[in-house]
Amino acid sequence: MKRKGFFAALLVISTIPMLAFSSFEKMTKKVEKGFKIKSGEGRFHGHIKLKGVNSNILDVKVSGKDTDGDLAIFEQTSLSQGKGTPLHVHSSQDEIFYILEGAYYFQVGEEKYHMAVGDSIFLPRKVPHAWTQKSEKGKMTVILQPAGKLEDFFVTVAALDHEPTVAEMNLIFEKNDMKVIGPPLQLE
Repeated sequence: MKRKGFFAALLVISTIPMLAFSSFEKMTKKVEKGFKIKSGEGRFHGHIKLKGVNSNILDVKVSGKDTDGDLAIFEQTSLSQGKGTPLHVHSSQDEIFYILEGAYYFQVGEEKYHMAVGDSIFLPRKVPHAWTQKSEKGKMTVILQPAGKLEDFFVTVAALDHEPTVAEMNLIFEKNDMKVIGPPLQLE
């Protein structure tokens, strides 16, 4: 009788890693097929219209859901001249911006940069940064590696039924693994 119980227990224990691996594999599976996102469209959310720090529009081109969190790519249409982001930090993501239209002003650490069409800028994780839109309109490609929670941040802000207060925005930043550490960047 003891031997029968031992073998039953052994059988159950030996299947646990297989079941766990099966669930893990489903959770971490990347998209295995290419996809196209048309100009002016977003992959999952349509146009994400922001409130709060600016009223820009974001289109998710490649979601973290597509890459198992390894990468996210957004296209931002900028409609808020003189506005941008507060000085903030991403604890785990590097960001790259590529200017498609218009002009922007960036701060990365202590350095400040005037950006124009065709310029790119790298913002390393854990380094304070901010940007402000200089031109009347603009457009940028924004790349995050790894994806982090920025897509969730954009969706949360767009879903608000009111203009958020500074305190509300700071809380939304924190809930999405970012920390506001200073005011928005002023144009020089």
